[in-house]
Amino acid sequence: MQPREPDAVIDCGNSGTTLRLLAGILAAQPFLSVLTGDASLNRRPVARVVEPLRRMGASLWARSADRFPPLAIRGARLRPLRYELPIPSAQVASCVLLAGLFAEGETSVAIPGPARDHTERLLRALGVSVEESALAVGGRQVTVTGPVRFSGATLRVPGDFSAAAFFLAAAAGTPGARVTASNVNLNPLRTGLLDVLEAMGARVEREGVRLECGEEVGTVTVTGPGRLNAFDVPPEWIPRLVDEVPAWVIAATSASGVSRIRGAQELRVKESDRLSALTRHLAALGVEVREHPDGLDVTGGPLEGGRVDAECDHRVAMTFATLAVRARGPIRIDGAATIATSYPDFAETLERLGGRVSAMDPGAHRT
Repeated sequence: MQPREPDAVIDCGNSGTTLRLLAGILAAQPFLSVLTGDASLNRRPVARVVEPLRRMGASLWARSADRFPPLAIRGARLRPLRYELPIPSAQVASCVLLAGLFAEGETSVAIPGPARDHTERLLRALGVSVEESALAVGGRQVTVTGPVRFSGATLRVPGDFSAAAFFLAAAAGTPGARVTASNVNLNPLRTGLLDVLEAMGARVEREGVRLECGEEVGTVTVTGPGRLNAFDVPPEWIPRLVDEVPAWVIAATSASGVSRIRGAQELRVKESDRLSALTRHLAALGVEVREHPDGLDVTGGPLEGGRVDAECDHRVAMTFATLAVRARGPIRIDGAATIATSYPDFAETLERLGGRVSAMDPGAHRT
């Protein structure tokens, strides 16, 4: 079945992944399409995908000198491309690789550092030939040869490690607490937070790990030690836990000493400027925190109650909802409805683990 021209603008909601991956596919289609999102997504950069797709032959236009959505795409017969990513972005790499499936010849992407490889694994599971080689400077080069014809497949999607991360980090920071996440994705390029929690002194157990559609899937249990120690996260670990840095904050506030993270400047262009948002709201709740251009210093200690704004960011909202379990008073989170972006059942899970949640209005939760 061939894609057909959409009769309306495609709304990607809050999902930057959806917008970037669709851009790669739509760049190869012989029609015009427009991608947009909510207020948060329309503040996130798209120039990173516009540039390589233009080099492949597609025509693209975006707001503010091609910097932000909405993104208009006039597809074309694409040329293969050899592309070097300026930063290790799995989403940009996936966009180019998906476009390469429609091009005549080899499309390769050089990825610096340990960026996630979910797309490559899925393509292999679907029967697509994906070549991979190590780069002399570190990282890897991934190559696909198009055009590719797909067949239908039945896929089983594992649980989202990023969603489980908040509760696993909370367990690490609570002496004797034990939280288990079952049937969750344990791709080693995705689970850097587990390495951090182990380095801080938490016990991490993986069980029943197997391959499903090319991905490691299994059960992970985190048990909190008597004392969680502060830890400086090496910058080279960041690509393996960039989405879990908000969850890391939960552990860092519970640790003895100052925990530091660097190399995380990418967090400034997520759903919110997460480094700034986390700093302001932690400080408002009495946490000693220092913001850097590419990271944070967080000193463990007691946490007061208060009021924070989710800033249209589901991970910011879940961070403070989870922190509220050990705060000295309730925390009101304005805009908490954004949690449904990635974890609609979050409040129910939090309550099962000991949290108390009361919805004040559709956009606010008190925990």
